[in-house]
Amino acid sequence: MTLHGIAASGGIGIGKAVCVREPSLDYSGVAFGGADKEKERLQAAVDAFCAATQDMADNLKARVGEKEAEILSGQITMLQDPFMLSQMKESIDGGQCAEAALDTVCSMYADMFAGMDDELMRQRATDIRDIRTRMLQILLNRQPVDLAALPAGSVLVAHDLTPSMTVGLQKENVAAILTETGGRTSHSAILARSLELPAVLSVPGALEQVADGQILIVDGDEGCALLSPGADQLAAYEAKREACLEKRRMLEKFRGKPTLDGDGRVFKLYANIGSAEDAAAAAAASAEGIGLFRTEFLFMDRAALPTEEEQYAVYKEVADSMAGREVIIRTLDVGGDKDIPYLGLEKEDNPFLGHRAIRFCLDRPDIFKVQLRALLRAGASHGNIRIMLPLITGLDEVRAAKELLAQCKAELDTEGIAYDKDISVGIMVETAAASVLSDVLAAEADFFSIGTNDLIQYTLEVDRGNAKVGKLYTPYHPAVLRSIRRIIESAKAVGIPVGMCGEAAADPLMIPLLLAFGLDEFSVSPAAILATRARIASWTRADAVRTAAEAMLLPTAADIEKYLQAACAER
Repeated sequence: MTLHGIAASGGIGIGKAVCVREPSLDYSGVAFGGADKEKERLQAAVDAFCAATQDMADNLKARVGEKEAEILSGQITMLQDPFMLSQMKESIDGGQCAEAALDTVCSMYADMFAGMDDELMRQRATDIRDIRTRMLQILLNRQPVDLAALPAGSVLVAHDLTPSMTVGLQKENVAAILTETGGRTSHSAILARSLELPAVLSVPGALEQVADGQILIVDGDEGCALLSPGADQLAAYEAKREACLEKRRMLEKFRGKPTLDGDGRVFKLYANIGSAEDAAAAAAASAEGIGLFRTEFLFMDRAALPTEEEQYAVYKEVADSMAGREVIIRTLDVGGDKDIPYLGLEKEDNPFLGHRAIRFCLDRPDIFKVQLRALLRAGASHGNIRIMLPLITGLDEVRAAKELLAQCKAELDTEGIAYDKDISVGIMVETAAASVLSDVLAAEADFFSIGTNDLIQYTLEVDRGNAKVGKLYTPYHPAVLRSIRRIIESAKAVGIPVGMCGEAAADPLMIPLLLAFGLDEFSVSPAAILATRARIASWTRADAVRTAAEAMLLPTAADIEKYLQAACAER
């Protein structure tokens, strides 16, 4: 029997299933003991949670890394948020026991985040649910799941692998991970890749279909798991596992090396990040810069806007961590599927076509100018920060943003505060309008970065969060490829650099096309750095141009994908 899910962490894992089931958290028998007592119980649980979580974060940092530990530290910040705590206390004042108040508020936030289309936003729901579960365990005096004593060769099967569950995990005893939830950017996936464990996520009903002790093969490359495989299947996957391990060992030779194609032409290989901690991970993965810093994460999980000083400190930390290498920071991209409650965004029938990103920022200069001032100041020390404007559809938006930037410069001059006077301002080319107008926009922008995630969505009119039309969402559609080629040509015509920060930048099938089109910079997740560098090295310009020419003659996405799979098979 074969189970199918999302290929979240590559490799082959073979072992015996260990099914992880949480203890009951039923609190229906807990009586309300009065508002004061319930608030005391709640605060005691919060204090215990924060102390235990900090210990776990320190443990995880020592064993795995700072980036993974930051996931747990972030939970402390969430739970200590005054707004969230005040909502729980209001529920207690309304007659709920501490357990019910916690459950009510956490469920509200988890549902809000889970309803967003952006997977990075949905991951906040996992954090909130993990907080809820562990807080209820404390309040109800239930023992949490302990994975510290797993036998060697264990395949973890769980509803979700939360950060707190992995603290005592001994990597050498785990062969693979299988979960019922999560995606490629979920905490489960991040932790699995950090631990270099094969993982397949979002397998419906995995705990119902897998029995403890059952032999499992988990294929983290194909996104499937084989239950009780036969001898021939075991032998075939053992050989495939050894080949995966050898390939991983071979990739290490690309660590810390320049990014060159088969002819020795130099390219930039950057990383996409969402925090200062991610920048450190990117540097460790030998990223040559930051191609996309998603600043909206600075505005989330809090009750009020981050101040100029708070933003300045984070941007400067990222700039410092890259030691002079280029850092492209996207201005606030809020709206669409990224709701921030304290901003009071109105619910829209079609938020992806609504009041979001640059549209919101231009309408709220009080918020936008704070960010621009922080970016200008952070760029003063190294001069390596670049500002990128999201969701541009016309020249007027770029000019309006530049006018606000000029106002910020004048203010800083008056105040005698140092800033980067020559900071570059580029745009994220991710709308059909920006693609059509790319020649006009290239004359105004200092650089382009192609955001393929939204470019595909807007070009093909496909909601990338809607599973019913998911099969139509593809970078191989001729319209998408022609759009990417046009954008790159427009940038080249006026001599500005052009990069790509969408998922397509790390797609091995797309790399020959992007090389042939003339892309200068690839920006990918830190985990994809070495593999992307290796794939670029496998192509000469002549081979890439020939492959692209053949692909662009084909009429359908299916034809193009099939052709590229064959062309890339031997590389």
